[in-house]
Amino acid sequence: MNYTTLLIGTIVIILFSYFFSIREKRYHGIARFFSFESIYILILLNYRMWFREPLSIHQIFSWIFLVSSIYPGIAGYLLLQNRGKPDKSIERTTELVKSGLYKYIRHPLYCSLLLFGTGVMLKDPGAFQIVLGIINALAIYLTARIEEKEMIMKFGQNYKEYMHETKMFIPLIL
Repeated sequence: MNYTTLLIGTIVIILFSYFFSIREKRYHGIARFFSFESIYILILLNYRMWFREPLSIHQIFSWIFLVSSIYPGIAGYLLLQNRGKPDKSIERTTELVKSGLYKYIRHPLYCSLLLFGTGVMLKDPGAFQIVLGIINALAIYLTARIEEKEMIMKFGQNYKEYMHETKMFIPLIL
């Protein structure tokens, strides 16, 4: 692994986390940093394996997760952008979005990160990669829980009711 690339990427992730969340006292950005960082390290470790052994079982499942990550990421972002009435960035929506994909899950963007990170991990599922995949999953879960507390403070009872109506990441399951 190229440590200069790792360092530069880590600095970019730190700056992103600070400017888009932490600076505004939205502390889910701290937990989300660990998700971004674990995914970034997984990419650096596994990029050479993306197209090797294309019909192996781990590659097939990897591509299923990677392709599945596209829809929740794009749909979630567009819904927040269009219906959340953001003030400067989607991190600062002014309306609670409960339609589209948000009708079924509260965190499509985090679902996307979970699917993407799992897909990258499965490219070369060694012990260290599996540990990073677990770190990503835990970081995503903690990020969502912290953000939910922030959303309750922002949207009050309306968000609490929304939490009872939907699942976190996977419709009807989790």
